[in-house]
Amino acid sequence: SAAVEPPDYLDERERKIFDTVKQELKPTKLEVQDISGGCGSMYALDIVSESFKGLPVIKQHRLVNKILGEEIKNWHGVQLKTKA
Repeated sequence: SAAVEPPDYLDERERKIFDTVKQELKPTKLEVQDISGGCGSMYALDIVSESFKGLPVIKQHRLVNKILGEEIKNWHGVQLKTKA
């Protein structure tokens, strides 16, 4: 299947998150949205990836947290939607 491409409206931080997740998880669907009104403290991520196959949701989320590492520590929150 075709690789997901970042939409034009992503800002610099959204784009960085998008690229990081895309590189690690090779998702078939990936949406990154700053839901903090543009201050970069909270994001909504919607990820569909084969990497999640066989993993319970909590482990899928842990995987995403690990991939985003230092980046995610600076956020106030994240809304994660993941599925295989």
